Order: sequence, then C-alpha cells, then structure tokens
Amino acid sequence: MNAHSHWLSRSAGILLHPTSLPGPYGIGDLGPTAHAWVDTLALAGQSWWQVLPLGPTGKGDSPYSSFSAFAGNPVLISPELLLRDGLAVKADLDAAKFPADRIDFGHVPQFKYWLLDRAFEAYQRGAAPTLRIAFAEFCLNQSAWLDDFALYMALKEKHGGGDWREWPTPLARRDDRALAAARAELGSTIDRHRFRQFVFFRQLGELRTHAAGKHVRLLGDAPIFVAADSADAWANPEIFLLGPDHKPNVVAGVPPDYFSETGQLWGNPLYDWAAMKKTGYLWWVRRLKALFQQFDVVRLDHFRGFEAAWHVPAGAKDAVKGEWVPGPGIDLFNVLRKELGGLPLVAEDLGLITAEVDALREAVALPGMRVLQFAFGGDPTFRFLPHHFEKHTVVYTGTHDNDTTEGWFLTLPAGDREYLLKYAPGIEADPAGELMRMAWASVADLAIVPLQDVLGLGTDARMNVPGLADGNWGWRVTEKQLNRKAFERLGDWTWRYDRKAKAPKAPPPDGDTMKRPAKTM
Repeated sequence: MNAHSHWLSRSAGILLHPTSLPGPYGIGDLGPTAHAWVDTLALAGQSWWQVLPLGPTGKGDSPYSSFSAFAGNPVLISPELLLRDGLAVKADLDAAKFPADRIDFGHVPQFKYWLLDRAFEAYQRGAAPTLRIAFAEFCLNQSAWLDDFALYMALKEKHGGGDWREWPTPLARRDDRALAAARAELGSTIDRHRFRQFVFFRQLGELRTHAAGKHVRLLGDAPIFVAADSADAWANPEIFLLGPDHKPNVVAGVPPDYFSETGQLWGNPLYDWAAMKKTGYLWWVRRLKALFQQFDVVRLDHFRGFEAAWHVPAGAKDAVKGEWVPGPGIDLFNVLRKELGGLPLVAEDLGLITAEVDALREAVALPGMRVLQFAFGGDPTFRFLPHHFEKHTVVYTGTHDNDTTEGWFLTLPAGDREYLLKYAPGIEADPAGELMRMAWASVADLAIVPLQDVLGLGTDARMNVPGLADGNWGWRVTEKQLNRKAFERLGDWTWRYDRKAKAPKAPPPDGDTMKRPAKTM
C-alpha cells in the first residue's frame, strides 16, 4: 500500500439504499430492478453505487440498528428471483398490493417473511434441487457467524421477539446444555434462517457480478457499533463493556453538534477494546472480511469512535452528559491491514472532529468525508468548503442524515443563505444542481450524490432525521420520478469534470431509465 488507498481515483457515484428502489413488492430489493439500476448508473457514467448497511433491521427499521453485523436483511430478497429459481409461484407474487412511494413497514416485512417461509417449504419438498450443494457449502463456509445468528433468530422467535437479555438465564448466558437442547428443538427453524441468508447472499452475489461487468463498484457501510439486542452481543458478551447481568453501565452516542442540540443517544453497547486486543481483534477481522465479500469498499461509520468514543451513562435521557474514552487507535488498523492485505475504507469523519481524529485518519491513509450542505450552514470550521478540500476525499452534497438539498436550501438561515449566494451566484434557480456541480468540479477524488438530489426532490423525500424515532427510512423513488434528463446532465458533468467516465450513452428510447433486463425475469 502506498500513502493513499490504491482503490481511490477521480470518479463519481450515487447514494441510494436498495429499499428505496421502485418495484411492485412494497420495498426495493436485490432483483431485476437493482440490476436495472446498475445499468442506469453505467449509462450515466457513474462508477459507484453507495448503499446503507444491509443487515436485518430491528426496532425502528433503521439500517444502523441490526440483529447482526454479518447477516443480510431477508426483506431485501427479490420475489422475482425466487420465482425464477422455482421457489415461489406467480400467484404468491400477485398477492403484493403496496404503495409505490413509501415502505409500509407494518405489512411489507410480513409479506416478505410469508413468501420466504413458503420458499423454504418448497425447497424442503424438493424444489430448486440444483441449490442443494451451494446451500451446504454456504452453511459450512459461513459457520463462524451463521450458526450463532440462526440460533439467535430461532430463539428470538420462540420468545416472542423479546430481547435476548430477557430470555431464561441459561439461554441468555449460553449454557452449553441449554443451547444443545435448543438446537435439537428448533432445528427446522434454525435451517429456515440459514436458508434465508443463503438466498440473500446468493442474490447479492449475482448483483455484484452484474455491477462488476458494468464497471460499477459497490460502496457499503459498516456501523461502528452493534445493537444491544443482536446476535453479536449475545454470542460475544466478553468483547463488550457489560455488567454481570449483561446490561451496560455506559452506552454509545455523540455530544451536541450540528445534527442535534442534545446530541444523539444511540444506546449501543461499547467495546471492551482491551479484551478485543487479546484476541488480535478477531471479531473485527472477521467482520471486515465478511463485508469485503459483499462490497468493493466500505464506509466506516463514526470513524472518530476508533480514536475516542462518547460514553453516556446508561439510563440517560439524552447524550449531553458523557465522557470521551480512548479507542484502539492505529493498533486496530495495523492488524486489519495485515489480515486483509489493505484497507479499502472510507472514514466517516463528521461531527466533532479533533486533531487527534484527523491524525489517526491520516496515519491510516483513509479518505474522509466532506458534505457541502455543512459548508454553508451548521459547521463553523469551514473544512467543508470546496477550496479547503484535499484530493484524498469523498465529497457529498448531503448524506442519508441530511435533508434533501432542495429542502435544506429553503430553510437556510439568512446569514448562511447570504454567504452561499455570494459563493455560488445563481444557486437559487437550482440548489441541488448547483451543489452537485460544485461537488463534481471539486478537487475531491470521489463525488457522491443522493438520488434525491439528482432528481431535485424536496423534504418529502428525506431518508432520515437523526434523533427522530419514527417515520424514517421509508422513502422510495417511483419509476415516474426517474428523469432521463437528470441522468443525462449527471453523465455530462461526470465526463466534463474528468471523473473517469466516458461520455454518457443514449438512454433507452422510451425514456425508461429503470427498464428491467428481460434475461432476469
């Protein structure tokens, strides 16, 4: 590895979580529409598709609160590909009746799990016989995390979805005899969860292969912390700061910043880095190896937590009071570099960033993030202004945590608006477009824009409001909203500003940028 990450070159891409893709089954998935989305990216000259974490979501439906740091979200499994593989029948798919522009989290997962249960029953009856060897190999190769995860999910079902810390003590404490009895009793349920993971990763692998053929790379996302109610915490309590009752005395969060006046109280358990070091950071090595089987590059969410994390007393109502406690620092990354053979990572260095955090990122040679919305409102340091960028950077108009640029511009305070108008005269006519052009024209090696900004959508299309418990993560783009001219403009800028893309090809003659490839139907 040289001083800078070898994977990073002048390029561009779009941020869009798969759940936001259009389609008839209530939520975007990994099937034909995702393949068509990759084609759309390629036609617009884009090199990257950035997604949010793909793990199974728990309460609140947040991709950043998952039952596992290793597993995939079965709700992202494509019904159409189940039909193709002989694991579903068309009548089952026709039962889907959902809104096109918003995810109904109360009913869509129920439909998907019903469909997946029927797929597993069909498989047990002999459907899709060609998958049997591949399924067995998957279970063997992924056993380091899959066995614990499948058992955890089976036990969770048995106990009405309850938190593992509320299970009977022998199961919560992983008593060998209790676990053996559970495996014997719940064998079929355990296999069902293994099968869901097999199908998920099979579909994701097909999508990644298709993307590679179109020269589109996948940029994934790794939340630094895991959920308290997760297979990770249940199976590995010794690597977390937990009391004898497995309940934490301190939990994760961040102090007040430009996202929130009271900070963000995440509530995740915090790592016992000293215990992890004794294992050679084995859990982190396994985690990143698993992620690099899914993605070409991974964004490390909350990178500053590796230098020091904000420890909030358990039971606090907000994150105002806490203390910074040192993390593993460069020691962890030295181990990861050796074990992984390189560090194709992006450091999410937003929020309160100190000189020590910058020094760690630079020592590890990871690109940081710069968000243009913060350049003109919220952050007082001016580090987000384009004329302060370094090349080894990923620039965004906004992220999944921001309002859309159109919505943001409408609510800018007068002083921030005045500065922006002087910095970018004429931006009033097209705020999202001008911020995109500013990002593409900047010196930053990689420019990423949320699809909402490509399409110039307003606040109704916002993905997440940090600190708001309900109403997040449900946005979906409709096929009607996808605008051929918007992608043509993006392709033109990508070529004009030398982001390693050829001049965009002509879109499909009917203007349907998400036209589904016939071969996958």
